[in-house]
Amino acid sequence: MSAEKMGTVEYIQHHLTNNTLALNAEAQEAINNGQMTFWALNLDTIAISFLLGALIVLVAARLGKQLETGTPGGFQNFVESILDFVSTNVRDAFPGHNPLIAPLALTIFLWVWVMNFMDLIPVDLLPYLAQLVTGDPHFHLKVVPTTDLNTTLAMATAVFGLILYYNIKIKGVWGFIKMFLFHPFGKFLVPVNMVMTLIEEVSKPLSLALRLFGNMFAGELVFLLIALIGGTLAVGAAAFFWAPLQALLDLGWLIFHLLVITLQAFIFMVLTIVYLGMAHDEGH
Repeated sequence: MSAEKMGTVEYIQHHLTNNTLALNAEAQEAINNGQMTFWALNLDTIAISFLLGALIVLVAARLGKQLETGTPGGFQNFVESILDFVSTNVRDAFPGHNPLIAPLALTIFLWVWVMNFMDLIPVDLLPYLAQLVTGDPHFHLKVVPTTDLNTTLAMATAVFGLILYYNIKIKGVWGFIKMFLFHPFGKFLVPVNMVMTLIEEVSKPLSLALRLFGNMFAGELVFLLIALIGGTLAVGAAAFFWAPLQALLDLGWLIFHLLVITLQAFIFMVLTIVYLGMAHDEGH
């Protein structure tokens, strides 16, 4: 539903609402009351994020069958430059060798980037097409998975699981416990050490999830506000002023946001490498 057919608040709320499936009656009641609940699935987030992941796999598989060793084509050169970029960051930020880290970093960078890229598609386009297909003018479709906190928290939790796994694998169970007892102030301040280290460890997944979510959610809001300029103000003769202004603001924010989505994917990848590198450091 476009901005012309609803008020400002209703328009923004509609675009920021997920298409949610309740898993029980209580969850459905909570959703009807506009509340979040654990027993519900954000179908649009799940579908779009998995489709984008599948797209990456398909493109990689197709490229793998067409690799050229002599004079590679433009797309192969582009992909190789991304591989070099990720490989360089892994070499610089990760101590030692673990064959999982580089593929993991590449997967995170590409997946987060394509999910962020959905923010550059005109905000009304895909929801409008979904409403045409379903025949439901109130159909919800939130197309940017990384503006859903569930997505960023899920990815950060997966990385945190690997951090815990490698902490215990490299340092052993007692070494992991000692990290909480004696780091950073030694054996005479064990209670303080435990609190400090607990905060340090918990802040890792939170910093990953909240940074990405906050930046992408804010970017989505700006696109919605710019869309409102053309939708609610460009009426009659005023359209000759507001419509060009909207186009100019849209273009400017799109160019700037292209940098933002790339930077956020890069930060998520680098922090993952750094945190896993710390987990591999026996002296930490």
